[in-house]
Amino acid sequence: MPSLRIRRYLRHGLLPQLAVFEAVARLGSYTRAAEELFVAQPTVSIQMKKLSDTLGVALFEQTGKKPVLTDAGRELAQACTDIFQRLEQVEERLVGLRDLDYGRLRIATSSFGKYFIPRLLARFCARYPNIEVSMHIDNWRGIRQRMQENADDLYVVSTLPQDCDLAAYPLLSNPIEVYAPAGHRLRGQRSLGLEALADEQFLLREPGSAMRRIAQELCERHGLTPRVRMELASDEAIKQAVMAGLGIALLPRHIADLAKDGDQLGVLDVRGFPVMREWFLAHQQGKQLPRAASAFVEFARAHAGSELLSLPSVPADTVAARQGGATIRLS
Repeated sequence: MPSLRIRRYLRHGLLPQLAVFEAVARLGSYTRAAEELFVAQPTVSIQMKKLSDTLGVALFEQTGKKPVLTDAGRELAQACTDIFQRLEQVEERLVGLRDLDYGRLRIATSSFGKYFIPRLLARFCARYPNIEVSMHIDNWRGIRQRMQENADDLYVVSTLPQDCDLAAYPLLSNPIEVYAPAGHRLRGQRSLGLEALADEQFLLREPGSAMRRIAQELCERHGLTPRVRMELASDEAIKQAVMAGLGIALLPRHIADLAKDGDQLGVLDVRGFPVMREWFLAHQQGKQLPRAASAFVEFARAHAGSELLSLPSVPADTVAARQGGATIRLS
């Protein structure tokens, strides 16, 4: 129930009066406000008098022929801006919930998603050309923060945070291999133990990224402390650094195109690799998705590629067992 302090705002048709006030404040003229709103000038004056009486303060003072905002008027003008922006956001969300002719889709993806999500979005937007789409790219830590804040409709990640209550849709397999430059001394050797890499120079993603977490977990599991030569902020940059001979790295197989880069890049045969992970499309558990987001979930699961897993939405804690390196099918 609205508090007693603001009930007077609800009794006198305040929203239309605020619309008139906003026009007068912005245009600095009763006449121009009346023209913009297609009403008579006396109507504007009457509405401003009623609004001032309702609030109990003067909103304008007359300086010559131009109405000038009082201190109270300036406060109300700023409030009007906030109120109308919020109403526009509400309407935008309602439009998105009503139909797919218009609406907005907000997606956040960790860095590898930038390689395949734009292609999916291009096909999706070709089918629904009036949907406005925004895509935010960040590392795993940044995406986790956005999940906690419920800042987006959908998230594309390879590691699901355990402290976020999510519904997750397996989307695409994500095998991770150990890559080395062409001519590396270990190329061609079979069934290497991870300890064979102890003297190698590692190229790692920055702290907070999913690939950094995977590399650290694997090394800790095998008692290996990697010799870090360089930290880089993207998988593509790491691939280029490997090809330049700066070290070895763990990379998603989708990043390392051996058909194209095989003369500069190769996979080391290390026991336990490839490490199998999944890419997931996720959203807050129980969230009422806009129709644009629901449509994209269906579209992405149907078109993400031949490796797409046709599995139902599941809570994040159900798929937690997949995150340890073993592939466990979901029921």
